[in-house]
Amino acid sequence: MRLTLHLVASTGIPKEPYLLAYSKTSETVLRGRSRDESKYSNPDNDPRGVWMSRSILGLASPEQRPNLHYSITDPDSGINYAPPANTGWRYAKERMQELIGTGCILFPKKPDGRPREKKFRADLESEFTSFPTLIDDVFTSHGTTSIRSLFENQLFDFPKPPELIHKLVEQAAANQDIVLDFFAGSGTTAHAVMALNAEDGGNRKFIMVQLPEPTDKPDYPTIADIGKERIRRAGEKILADKGGIINLDVGFKVFKLDSTNIKPWDVGFDDLETSLPLFADSLKDDRSNDDVLYEILLKYGHDLSLPITTHTLAGKTAYSIGGGLVVCLDKNITLDVVEAIVELKKAFALSGELDQEMSKSMRVVFRDSGFADDVVKVNAVQILKQAGIEDVRSV
Repeated sequence: MRLTLHLVASTGIPKEPYLLAYSKTSETVLRGRSRDESKYSNPDNDPRGVWMSRSILGLASPEQRPNLHYSITDPDSGINYAPPANTGWRYAKERMQELIGTGCILFPKKPDGRPREKKFRADLESEFTSFPTLIDDVFTSHGTTSIRSLFENQLFDFPKPPELIHKLVEQAAANQDIVLDFFAGSGTTAHAVMALNAEDGGNRKFIMVQLPEPTDKPDYPTIADIGKERIRRAGEKILADKGGIINLDVGFKVFKLDSTNIKPWDVGFDDLETSLPLFADSLKDDRSNDDVLYEILLKYGHDLSLPITTHTLAGKTAYSIGGGLVVCLDKNITLDVVEAIVELKKAFALSGELDQEMSKSMRVVFRDSGFADDVVKVNAVQILKQAGIEDVRSV
């Protein structure tokens, strides 16, 4: 986990949103804001490159930091300059003399002026400035405007401004990170992630979690329905705004939390004769191939966003995921289907979809009750092993 962000409201009046940030490691930091490069120039052709002038005044009184209260002298004019009595200088005397000696202190042309520092762009360690503790350029009304622009009416109360989430994702998530929002609402976070990817060419992914809370909107019976439609429309709008000239993935998959697709083993010893036939097929009767397929992906640790390719092999349907996993959940599987899987592996190797390392770990999964008979099941395992597929499973 890189960084966890929580947007909460204060208990004071008026209520103001606060952002709480958590991380498992102390190294995690907010990236910061991009520097304003327009502030840097080189009017005197300094060989050290572009620079900007900044104040060298401090913040400490004489009582707090007496070593910061002293006079400095312009070596060219001999004029002395003292700091304001309540602030002092930014640097101690030794450091100030070093800066004067290297020509990094800009002295004014008039005695009543204020010396400033010549800060070179090349000396800065970071490309960014610190992130402000007060965000004053994003308002709640921005969230309302965003929803209305997509749906032409107000479907969701108090949506988060996408501009705010955009800022936070930009600060906390690298280009390949996954952004998780456990309280997705109308899908603002997904909208912001896609918009940021469109700006900087990132490949961030999002996971939105939302309970199907009912609404009074006939076209969108739950909040989750609003979120799904908002993500679709936001993606289309981002692509349209970019004129279709970017390679941006705005697709997404929708999953609903459910129990396993495998029947629980619950057979009484006093009624084995009647119970055992009910478990000839280990999969629940009301589950689709897609249901089982995604459970297999989860159990084997595969990314649910991976592309899934459908193949017809000897009249049966099989799915391949990344070349390293083939799943066939049809019934009445014959050796013709098994031989077709072997040929599919060869095609993967020729196309480069399956490299030598992946070939060694390729996995094939069948429905346990899907084989035409036990002889086919035994021979299928042997045929696949001869083709270099050692990992053959059934569910």
